[in-house]
Amino acid sequence: MPLLDVNGTQVHVTDTGGDGPPVVFGHGLLFSGWMFAAQVEALRDRYRCVTIDWRGQGQSPPARSGGYDMDTLTGDLLGVLEALDLDRVHYVGLSMGGFVGMRLAARHPERLRSLTLLDTSAGPEDPDKIAQYKLLATVYRLVGMRPVAGKVEPIMFAPGYGDDLAERAQIEEWMSQLRRVRRGGMKAAIRGVTDREAILSELGRISAPTVVATGEHDVATPVAKAEVIAAAIPGSRLVVIPGAGHSSTIERPDAVTEILEGHLAANV
Repeated sequence: MPLLDVNGTQVHVTDTGGDGPPVVFGHGLLFSGWMFAAQVEALRDRYRCVTIDWRGQGQSPPARSGGYDMDTLTGDLLGVLEALDLDRVHYVGLSMGGFVGMRLAARHPERLRSLTLLDTSAGPEDPDKIAQYKLLATVYRLVGMRPVAGKVEPIMFAPGYGDDLAERAQIEEWMSQLRRVRRGGMKAAIRGVTDREAILSELGRISAPTVVATGEHDVATPVAKAEVIAAAIPGSRLVVIPGAGHSSTIERPDAVTEILEGHLAANV
């Protein structure tokens, strides 16, 4: 699908089409809609699956006017829903996608059938991590991802992920995609994450049926952060995914798909 002009920028989406209930996927930082490939493949025969590449990431170009904060990205998401004529959707957000999803759910509850939050946080970035992430962003902007891959992989994946050849191939594909992204846009996206404001105080307004899931070994947004979200959203359910790190849709695709299938079917 061509880029969509929404909210003053261009956003790349994929759309399986069809008459099934719509499921919209929002990816984590440094990734793209690609990280939901296994879930889209499993669900596309029953649901209309839409993935979004946030501005400056994946196949979405950098925004000319900036606007990488989570409130602006929420506007991008609303713009995509309008452009595709999607009224009420199931929303699935991982990490950065979850930051956006919580804002959508709290401020625009009429747009959601259900909410799935994966490996995410309702608070600001941990102060002890901000300097590290900003330094990595600066190095990446200057010389690319490969020189800092050894620092980034342990944040994104569980210990030992990549030892298997198929797992290593997934990581190499991710790195290959990162090499094609314009670095200025990605650096701005990283700053949007490190400088984000908390959304915790608004979670009590979320009325959509919600499941909160996180990887057992997630170091970027540990299980304790998922527990805070689940406690704040009325009626939500918490699931810990065994063996997964921060990129659970890639590391444990079958487990995430099983969570989604149950949650979506219960809230059609």
